[in-house]
Amino acid sequence: MKMSLGKKLFLQLLWCFSFIGLSSQTRTPYTFVVREAQYTRLCSTKNMLTVNGNFPGPTIRVHRGETIFVNVYNKGNHNITLHWHGVKQQRNPWTDGPVYITQCPIQPGRKFRQKLVFTFEEGTVWWHAHSDWARATVHGAIFVYPTKNSPYPFPQPHAEVPIIFGEWWKTDVNEVFTQSIATGGAPNISDALTINGQPGDLFPCSMTETFKLSVEQGRTYHLRVVNAAMNLILFFSVSQHNLTVVGADGSFTKPLTRDYICISPGQTMDVLLQANQEPNHYYLAARAYSSGVGVAFVNTTTTARVEYSGNYTPSSSLPLPYLPNFNDTTAAFDFITSLRGLPERYPRQVPTNITTQTVTTVSVNTFPCPGGRTCQGPNGTIFAASMNNISFDTPNINILEAYYYHVNGVYKTGFPRFPPFIFNFTADFLPLTLNIPKRATRVNLLNYGATVEIVFQGTNVVSGIDHPMHLHGFSFHVVGYGLGNFNQSKDPLTFNLIDPPYLNTVIVPVNGWTAVRFVASNPGVWFMHCHLERHQAWGMETVFIVNNGKASDETLPPPPPDMPPC
Repeated sequence: MKMSLGKKLFLQLLWCFSFIGLSSQTRTPYTFVVREAQYTRLCSTKNMLTVNGNFPGPTIRVHRGETIFVNVYNKGNHNITLHWHGVKQQRNPWTDGPVYITQCPIQPGRKFRQKLVFTFEEGTVWWHAHSDWARATVHGAIFVYPTKNSPYPFPQPHAEVPIIFGEWWKTDVNEVFTQSIATGGAPNISDALTINGQPGDLFPCSMTETFKLSVEQGRTYHLRVVNAAMNLILFFSVSQHNLTVVGADGSFTKPLTRDYICISPGQTMDVLLQANQEPNHYYLAARAYSSGVGVAFVNTTTTARVEYSGNYTPSSSLPLPYLPNFNDTTAAFDFITSLRGLPERYPRQVPTNITTQTVTTVSVNTFPCPGGRTCQGPNGTIFAASMNNISFDTPNINILEAYYYHVNGVYKTGFPRFPPFIFNFTADFLPLTLNIPKRATRVNLLNYGATVEIVFQGTNVVSGIDHPMHLHGFSFHVVGYGLGNFNQSKDPLTFNLIDPPYLNTVIVPVNGWTAVRFVASNPGVWFMHCHLERHQAWGMETVFIVNNGKASDETLPPPPPDMPPC
C-alpha cells in the first residue's frame, strides 16, 4: 500500500501532534535490538533470536498513566513483530504488534519506533514477539508501578523479583513450527520447562545455573510472574510456603492465599512470598496442567531455589513442593474461579446493560489432507482450530491499514455472534461432520461505547482442552465460569457483577465456559486469540474492529510515519 509524498508528510505531522500532552515528562526511549545469540542448555548449544542478547529479554519499568517509546531494530535473519501484552494502547493499535493484524513485520535490517500508551495498568504485564514462534525466546516482563507517590494496595514488599516461565527446545523453534505446518500434525513438545531461562536442578547440565532467589527471614518478596510458555498452563508453588496473589494481568486483586497457583500462557500475576520459614533452601517448582486426553506435553518439573540468608547448613536433599497432578481439572478450576478483583481500582464499573452479546465456541478441528500429501493430524488429516466454526485465515496485508485506508478484499465483516450449529458441545462422542470448520477472515464490528458480553464455550470436537483466550486493547471483567454447556436462562443468574477479576487473558475450562464483559471504548483493530501457540497457528482467533466515536479523543489517529511496509 503506497501513498503520495504529500499525504505521507501530512500524516507525519498528525502523528507528531498526537504525542503532545500524553506525558508530562520525556522518558529516554528503550532500545531493543533483535538479534541472534548463542545459548547452551541441556548440554547442547544453539543460536536463537533474542532482544539485546538476553533470554529472557530486558525488563521495562513504567508508572501507571505514562507513555514511553521502544526503538526496535531487527538485526536478525527473520521478520519480527513485538506485542506489548496487557498494555491497552488506548487509540494506538498501530504499535500493538500482532503480525498482519495491526502491522506488517519488521523486516531484517529495518527498525520501528513503537509507542506504548499505559492508562490504568498496574502490577505486571509483559512483552513478546507476535510472529510465528519467535516468542519462545523473544519475551520479557513489564513492571507497572502505581502513579508516582501512590502506594500499593498491600504492604510494600522488601524486593521485587521476575519469575518468567518458559519452554526450551534443543532444536530451532522455527523448525518446530514450520515442520508442524508442513505435516499438519501437532508440533513437537519442548525438551524442558524453564524459570528465568533455566531448566533447574532436575535437568542435565543445569544445576549450576539454576535460578536462585536470596531471601531474609521475616521479609516479603514481590514475585512478578509471567507464563511465557508456548503451549502449557502451569501449576507452581514453593516448598513449605504459601503464596498470596495480589494482582493479575496488570490489575490488582483482592489477596488470595494458596499453596499452589495455576497460570496460563499469556497471564501474569503479582504474588507475595513471605519468607517465614526456618532458614534453609526451598524449591520453587512448576509443571504442566494439561487437560486434553491424548495430548502430548512435556511432563517434567522445572525448579528454582529460594535460599535464606544466614549461617546454617542447608538440607542435603530438597523435597519438591506440592503440585496438583497434571490432569487435576478440579484443582485448576478451583484456583481460577477464586480470583476476585478490586473494584475501587477499576477504570469503570462492570457493565450491566449489555448491547452486544456474543457466544462463541472454541474448538480444535481438522481439515482433510490435500491430495498428494501425507498428513500427521488425526486419521491422516490436518489440525485446525476455530471460533464459531471459523478457522481464521490470516491475510498478507495487515487488517488495521486495510480498515484505515478502506482497502477492499482483505477481510470481511459478519463474524457470527452465536454458534452456527447448536449441539451438545461437551458430549463425549460427537459426529465427525462437526470436525471441519470454514476458512475465512471474518471480523467483529463494534460501535464505539458498546457494552459487550462474550461467552466462550469450550467444545469436545476432536478433543476438549482448556483454552487461554486473550484480547488485545482491553481488559475485561470475568463475570462467570462453568463446566458443561452454557445455559442462557440459568447461568447469568450466577454471574459475579460485584468484584470479578479484571483480566486480559482468561482460561476457558475444558468442556466448560467463561463469560466476560467490557466496554468498547478503544477505537481501532484488536486481535483476540487462544494463547496456546499451536491453537493460534491453527486458526483459533478473530479480530474486533471498534468504530470511531464522535469526540476527537474517541477516534483513531493516523499511523506513525515509519510503519513497516508489507
